[in-house]
Amino acid sequence: MMVTGLAAVLLALAFLLTLVSIIQPLAKRLEISEAVLLALTGIGLGLVASLIVRSSATDLLDGAAEALIYFPINSEAFLLIFLPVLVFQGAMAIDVRRLAHETATVLLLAVVAVVVSTATIGFALYPFAQQSLVVCLLLGSIVATTDPSAVAGIFREIGAASRLTRLVEGEALLNDAAAISIFSILLAAVTSHHHIHLADALMDFLTAFIGAIVVGVCLARLTLLLIAGLGGSAASEVTLTLALPYAVYILCDEMLGFSGVVATAAAGLTVSAYGPSTFRPQVWRFLNEMWEQLVFWAGSLVFLLATMLVPRLLIGMTRWDFVLIIIASLAGLIARSAVIFGILPLLAVTKLSPPVPNPFKATMAWGGIRGAITLALALAVTENQSVSSPVAHFVGIIATGFVLITLLVNGTTLRALVLFFKLDQLSPIDQAIRQQIVGIGLGEVAERTRELSEELGFSEQTRAGVITRLERRAEKERAANNFEAALNDRNRVNIALITIANQERSLLLDLFRIQGLSRRVMETLLRTAEAMADGARLEGRYGYVRALKRRLQPSLRFRIAQELHSRFHIDEPLTNCMMERFEMLIIAHLVSLSLQRFIRQRMEPTLGPRITEIVSEVLGRQRKLLDDALETLRLHYSGYSEALESRILRQIALRLEDEEYDALEADNLISEELHRELHREIERQRARLDAPLRFNLKSGIEQRLRAFPAFNGVPDSVLQKLAGKVSMHFVSPGEVLFKRGQRVRVVYAQVAGLAEVNLAERDLLFGGGDLIGAASVIRDTPMPGTVRSLQFSHLLAIPRPVFERLLKQYPIVQRLIIQRSQKRADGLLTPVTVRTLDGDMVSTASAPEMRRLVSPP
Repeated sequence: MMVTGLAAVLLALAFLLTLVSIIQPLAKRLEISEAVLLALTGIGLGLVASLIVRSSATDLLDGAAEALIYFPINSEAFLLIFLPVLVFQGAMAIDVRRLAHETATVLLLAVVAVVVSTATIGFALYPFAQQSLVVCLLLGSIVATTDPSAVAGIFREIGAASRLTRLVEGEALLNDAAAISIFSILLAAVTSHHHIHLADALMDFLTAFIGAIVVGVCLARLTLLLIAGLGGSAASEVTLTLALPYAVYILCDEMLGFSGVVATAAAGLTVSAYGPSTFRPQVWRFLNEMWEQLVFWAGSLVFLLATMLVPRLLIGMTRWDFVLIIIASLAGLIARSAVIFGILPLLAVTKLSPPVPNPFKATMAWGGIRGAITLALALAVTENQSVSSPVAHFVGIIATGFVLITLLVNGTTLRALVLFFKLDQLSPIDQAIRQQIVGIGLGEVAERTRELSEELGFSEQTRAGVITRLERRAEKERAANNFEAALNDRNRVNIALITIANQERSLLLDLFRIQGLSRRVMETLLRTAEAMADGARLEGRYGYVRALKRRLQPSLRFRIAQELHSRFHIDEPLTNCMMERFEMLIIAHLVSLSLQRFIRQRMEPTLGPRITEIVSEVLGRQRKLLDDALETLRLHYSGYSEALESRILRQIALRLEDEEYDALEADNLISEELHRELHREIERQRARLDAPLRFNLKSGIEQRLRAFPAFNGVPDSVLQKLAGKVSMHFVSPGEVLFKRGQRVRVVYAQVAGLAEVNLAERDLLFGGGDLIGAASVIRDTPMPGTVRSLQFSHLLAIPRPVFERLLKQYPIVQRLIIQRSQKRADGLLTPVTVRTLDGDMVSTASAPEMRRLVSPP
């Protein structure tokens, strides 16, 4: 009985998925590209199915063969069903920050190379093809897009340099968009028989790109905001990411006239950048695994389905068509090589991108393999009723032949080229680190194996044989170790700082598993941790420290909130920012303690005590700034600080409790029913902790004003009114409060911190209890010098008119300020960091010490 209809289609799909599952391990065993094997299988299936349909001896198989040949999918379905998934996952899997340093290189490969390839192939075919120049250029745009799946798969399988894989995958994000945009313009010209206006075409191209980027980023950010508000529903969060690429692609491609591919890539990159701080780590891990599986299915099916059409597309091929295929293939290789070898060096000279070694260039040029998207675009031309038969025949055969040559020639020899250039080998630095780590690690493994074997009761002979082999391997690695010679101190410090930044990111992700921590705070901490790793990678210690300081600087959002508070007395934005800053500083403090232990226990054995000491000193200096920032807030918001720290610790305890019950259930010590009940109880306790803490921004302002010596003679009722007119001001180290010669419009009452005024003859310090700018108001003169904060400081901003009325009503304030100013000028006044509510004073470090902490190493 012959299966027909929908059942036949589903049976064919099941058959194809079965083939896909067999092809992947078979490709590894044969050491050929998975894409190449898929393509060969698809072509074979197409040929066999055609023979079965035409033969009268195999009637029972006719239904299945027809289902394969006439699978209900056309070029539009190829692009709508498969392309959003492939592009979105490709973008989401990329390290956005690492790719940002290669922006110029990727744009060159993705856009310039596509344009040059289109033009070169088109003009190379024009004298021989007996077709118009527009048709030849149309074919050039179809074969200009490269398929990275075969190339990146080979690179990952043999362990090629990560930068090489990153460049290829980054190029793939946009070259499909560039090629499809050019293809759409040229196809419209062919079907309407209109001339192309270059200026209009260029404007359409730029509009499609820029508009798509804006739409993709905005929709992705909106989706992430929606995900953040779902309250931890993992299934809903993952479902939204599945809807996002299709919504973005169709909205841009079908409704707005922008590039759907670019929009989908922009959305994927946005999710990649902000996903780790939006999704819980376990959800993020599951999300990536799910998308990898979807792309495996989509990529494999699109290759099989597209290559099954090859026999149909090659019907009527002549010897002259074969010549045209060779011409097009050579022109494509020459164009790609010219861009890579001709323009990439210019980018390196102009510092627009890091240099690309020649072996990388040769591999990238040869790795320009074409695949399923090229076949889908060729199919779109052959299916278009407005395209004449000669043009459809020309495009279908040449494009298909081009794909086959790149797959069967480039794809099968790319592995050998990578091995020839030794791109699969570790760099000298990585090799030296490997020997150092393996030498140390094998010694530790031997010791742990000895302890475990004794505990498990292995015989002495078995134990000695295994441990002896481990010790010999460790000795061999130590003998070959050239770690000291291969890496100078600067390289080792950079490696240590990169390791520290990556370890900090791991610790933050681990902490993020705790429900109740602010997503915005974790986003800031994760982003700055990645920036520190990039800074160390590119600029060493200076780049690392600069990124770390940027974390402690008030954000633009914080500054805007502070302006709203100061100018318009709108407190809620600053209150929210202060709550987030409190949480950020506390979490950063906890992580810094863990990093110190990591340095002592894990890093010192590998990099040595000298490098560890340097790195510890760098972290110690910056941790002093962190502690200053945190203590400044703790002293004046101690109640909130204690409540926040208590909540974080309780959340950590609940997570540990949950993990303990998971372990008991895994060991079958408790039943599933009991485990669910215990988990529900933990969730109830977490729900109680989710209630937001109350933060009173203006708490204790009146008491703080009373602690200032200048206000000793002012009645409490007046200070109470004054407290309602001042605003909070928080500054970071190095921030300028007044410039030399500036008129004072606000007097800063320094509650905590340390500031310095640079005068012509010497520098003077302001500490807790000082009124910065008060003397200039009394004398009605501009500021005599620039005032700059040396610490994280907490200030009360008193408007000048309010302060002048206070001076007029209470002359004692003016006398006390003048006396204190004279003592400071005579060197008789020692500044303090903090004057507490009860009048106690906390001494500060010396000004040179603070300048040393603020300045870069």
